[in-house]
Amino acid sequence: MSLQPLPMKFDSRDLAVVADPYRVYTELREAGRIARGPAGQWVFSHHRDVSSLLKDRNLSHEYPAEYHEFSTGPGPANDFLQRIILDQDAPTHTFLRQIMQRSFSPALMRRLQGYVEGQVQDLMTRAMGLAEDIGHFDVVSDLAFPLPVTVVCELIGIPDVDRDAVRPYAVELSKAFALYVPQEERAGAHQAVTWLRNYVTDLVDSRAKQPADDLISNLLQAQCEHPKLDRQSLIDNVVFLFFAGFETTTNLISTIWSALLQHPDQLALLRSSPDLVPRAVEEFLRYDAPIQATARYVKEPIKIAGRTIRAGRVVVLLLGAANHDPARFTNPDRLDITRSPNPHVSFGGGVHRCLGAALAQVEGKAVVRWLAQSAYEPEFAGEVMRRPSVTFRAYQSIPVRLCKGAGRSIVSAGTNEDGKACRDLGQFM
Repeated sequence: MSLQPLPMKFDSRDLAVVADPYRVYTELREAGRIARGPAGQWVFSHHRDVSSLLKDRNLSHEYPAEYHEFSTGPGPANDFLQRIILDQDAPTHTFLRQIMQRSFSPALMRRLQGYVEGQVQDLMTRAMGLAEDIGHFDVVSDLAFPLPVTVVCELIGIPDVDRDAVRPYAVELSKAFALYVPQEERAGAHQAVTWLRNYVTDLVDSRAKQPADDLISNLLQAQCEHPKLDRQSLIDNVVFLFFAGFETTTNLISTIWSALLQHPDQLALLRSSPDLVPRAVEEFLRYDAPIQATARYVKEPIKIAGRTIRAGRVVVLLLGAANHDPARFTNPDRLDITRSPNPHVSFGGGVHRCLGAALAQVEGKAVVRWLAQSAYEPEFAGEVMRRPSVTFRAYQSIPVRLCKGAGRSIVSAGTNEDGKACRDLGQFM
């Protein structure tokens, strides 16, 4: 009996992967259906495998405590990761998702559209003022970060005055979600969990005395109805939803601007056919997925790609690679805002499909709609800088200048579901 040849080796921490993952993904797909990751990990890059495994209920989101300790080192982030909805299986996941879905319902997302478009208009008005003063603005710090943070803070119930204090800890928290956290980043992740837990605990105590129309108050009401939602799980899931509510969308908005500025033909097409906005958002999600990889824990042996993967192993699903699989997408490395259908896997799949997907889409559409209607021609005003990450496709800075276009006007910034305007900013050049 001949032995199977060893699959290609893949390590998401490799600097070549961080710098240009798509070149490496192509090599992986061409080498076969499966690759070797670090110890105990098997990596999948083909769309058919990633899509199937995302929905496979034989794979688990619940990792042993020792796995978290190996990944992040000893500290509060380990306990936090074991409590949040992301790392739970049924029935706990089902229970938590049913409660949290109330704050992300389709009806609420539709009502939010006008509010979000108003926020985009406000932020871009400030950004244009900044561009007039110093010659440029930064997409990341002036739009992509503050927009989703403002929206998710509004949903959760974080007061305006606290938002600047909360933001840096949320950024540090992102490091805890890597498959392996480098030693030099672990202390920051643990400190962020401690600070955010303490902050949310104070908010929960405040809402218990004086409820409001926000997610925390909804969760407290659910706790009364379902006592098995313990206090620490409530607090940790609020912390997680705050982080999840901005990280993906910040990366998406950054990609929207960077991709369109690199592909002016697609911006011109968008402006000539603004009905393409929904398709465009899905294409940006596919083209450069905000989250590049997710993982599952193997509790029972599974057979795939001619191999048996033993229990106790981890399967790494490369979402970004699946989204560029030529077996599923025509010209996958080309940005095409007319692409349809677009079965990308950027929001995951199955029962664990991203809870905030609809919110990210609302915010993405608002940004794309602003660009489609804008009287300005954006162009890069300096070097675009990535924020190195093995999990997220993130940016540190995207400096942009706005040049006046040929007499285009911007419509008022959106309406609520009942047709009432949230902003009346008129036209400007």
